[in-house]
Amino acid sequence: MASALPTAPSPTPAKLRADARRNRDKLVETAAAAFSENGVETSLEDIARRAGVGIGTLYRHFPTREHLVETVYRRELESLASAASELAEKHAADVALQEWMLRFVNYMATKRGMAASLKIIANSNSTLFSEGFGRIRIAMEGLLTAAREQDLIRKDIEQNDLMHAMSSIYSIPDSPEWRASANRLIGLLMDGLRAKR
Repeated sequence: MASALPTAPSPTPAKLRADARRNRDKLVETAAAAFSENGVETSLEDIARRAGVGIGTLYRHFPTREHLVETVYRRELESLASAASELAEKHAADVALQEWMLRFVNYMATKRGMAASLKIIANSNSTLFSEGFGRIRIAMEGLLTAAREQDLIRKDIEQNDLMHAMSSIYSIPDSPEWRASANRLIGLLMDGLRAKR
């Protein structure tokens, strides 16, 4: 049975020395990739090794797996939410939407790899998911609105329609082909969005 999260949080980056902050950032980046690639089988020892630090360094920053998972989850949410405006500046509105949806697939892949720990976190932090999901909805709505206003996608598609369609991708059985299948479905969704403008 998983233990409860300790009450003492890990140090925030602002309170860390430069070298310690670099180690922490590298651990979070490495963990995100490892969870996405290997899922629940990912060991903390492997994450530390891939990040080029000792397991003691990992535990100093993240006393439990759940601390690391929560930090990675927050990072992925921030990255996905901020990507919307970045993509909108670089691409036509429909292309920005498609690229963002592909990034959403990456977010889902990482989330799948952390599912067991996220369930534990949900019991102790009820606002983490609602606040994060709210930011994702705002990002998606901005991209959808821009594409509709420029007549690049159908005008009868609402945010909830697209969110339900994308959420179904999460239910694809886990396999080495999961990401390729998910990306094909994003292409299919975009074909449907662009039809009958």
